[in-house]
Amino acid sequence: MSGIIKTDVTPKAVLHIKDAEAIPGRGQDAFLLMLANQVLDATKIDTSTAEEAETRYNATMAALQEIAPVGALEGMLAAQLIATHMAAMDCYKHLNKTNDRNTHAYHLNQVDKLSRTYVALVEALNRHRGKGQQKVTVEHVHVHQGGQAIVGHVEHKREGGQEKKGGSTPCKGD
Repeated sequence: MSGIIKTDVTPKAVLHIKDAEAIPGRGQDAFLLMLANQVLDATKIDTSTAEEAETRYNATMAALQEIAPVGALEGMLAAQLIATHMAAMDCYKHLNKTNDRNTHAYHLNQVDKLSRTYVALVEALNRHRGKGQQKVTVEHVHVHQGGQAIVGHVEHKREGGQEKKGGSTPCKGD
């Protein structure tokens, strides 16, 4: 049995979203529900009971709410993050169920690819949100007599031609 098992119970996460109506910047309820259903359809994780289906659905909705996508692009990245995570966890589950070396190697390879994909998606989401590497521009630096200052990343060569990264070289004031 695969897919979503329909229940008479409305998942708690859905109730929370519907109670909140239109949360500014969180997208519309219909879009979040569509993303959640896409994640559930994409993960191919079988559920044998209505309770398991509801738990999985609530977990998906809670993850979407925690990621708090702003706009369609973030929503789609969030859905991919959740689906990638669920697929990786499913591969981990299969790793523990096999003694066959080829099957073990296959699932380990898939976990590796999925984990790298997950990291790339997190980085893409952070870059989109402006949480990537920041640039600081210093326009004026005053170094008074007897003072020392350094601004930026300094690299200099050690004896033997090896580069030393990091550290600092003090600048003497005039």
